[in-house]
Amino acid sequence: MSSNYTLVRYQHGGEKYEILVDPDKGLSYKKGEPIDISNVILIDTIFTDANKGEKASESKLKTEFGTSDPIEVAKLMFEKGTLLLTSAQRKEMTEQKLRQIITIISRTYVDPATKLPHPVTRIENAMNEVNFNVDPFKTAEEQVKELVQLLRPVLPMSSENVQLAIKIPPDHAARCYGIVKNYGEIKRDEWQKDGSWVAVVEIPAAMQLELLDKLGKATQGNLQSKILK
Repeated sequence: MSSNYTLVRYQHGGEKYEILVDPDKGLSYKKGEPIDISNVILIDTIFTDANKGEKASESKLKTEFGTSDPIEVAKLMFEKGTLLLTSAQRKEMTEQKLRQIITIISRTYVDPATKLPHPVTRIENAMNEVNFNVDPFKTAEEQVKELVQLLRPVLPMSSENVQLAIKIPPDHAARCYGIVKNYGEIKRDEWQKDGSWVAVVEIPAAMQLELLDKLGKATQGNLQSKILK
């Protein structure tokens, strides 16, 4: 298949329907970007076999889709069918989704022995060990749920939370409040008379080092912190 086009394929009840689409515009449309579908499809024709040039009859289209209008049929095919990715698209999307999955795992789960996140290479090796195949179209969150169950026998994982007490000096308090709020649940906090901010925040244990690193950079290291539990 030429890289100048790809297919959207829809199969139902033993029948197959295909349309020719621009690979990049087709992917953008599939992701929900605001593109006119008439600019996505290459020709206003619905095929039963695009490689052989076999066209679907109007009666078949009306029976299957309720219309024979190629634009309306194409919209339904994108919604219900499968966009065939080019090899370059599949590789790029799969790698991007892999990075998202690993980020979620490293920010949510820790090694129960050390209470620290597993290194990226260890997570990748464990994924290879359980032969997990990343789906470029499924959300990373969906795949993490399935993956964690597969990983537990080969990679000790815990998703416990920790409570962290912090004190931020006046010059950095307002900015750091926003950072902390994005990382976890502020259990209690208080603004001191001198303008400094003290708080107890509950966060996933795996995000503890990342949060402290961000606060350290925001305050030039001028903060106090202590793990409560």
